[in-house]
Amino acid sequence: QVQLTDAGGGSVQVGDSLRLSCAASGSTFSNYAVAWFRQAPGKEREFVAVIRWSAGSTLYAESVKGRFTISRDFAKNTVLLQMNSLKPEDTAGYYCAAGRPIWGLISQQSQYYTWGQGTQVTVSS
Repeated sequence: QVQLTDAGGGSVQVGDSLRLSCAASGSTFSNYAVAWFRQAPGKEREFVAVIRWSAGSTLYAESVKGRFTISRDFAKNTVLLQMNSLKPEDTAGYYCAAGRPIWGLISQQSQYYTWGQGTQVTVSS
């Protein structure tokens, strides 16, 4: 089973950019969908973006559409989340997750069974 290591978080100013990474070990991402979720203090974990590794198809939450881009690096077996024009409301712990979800349920946490340890993103105004 694939294990995930997510990284790349940090403290930035409004409007800055960050790039998160989710690296696979123990297996490749073949036949997986890899998603990013985030959880802010006192709030429930929410879907951010997902990419189907083989097909490359993607889906974004409305709140990040046009600002975030999810992509895959085949050589490094890594999924990237490029986050631009960051806002204070993007502040959260970000977690990558892998699974084999049904497309219609692809934004639901229950569809993912392997999770990274999380990386913190803090955006200050």
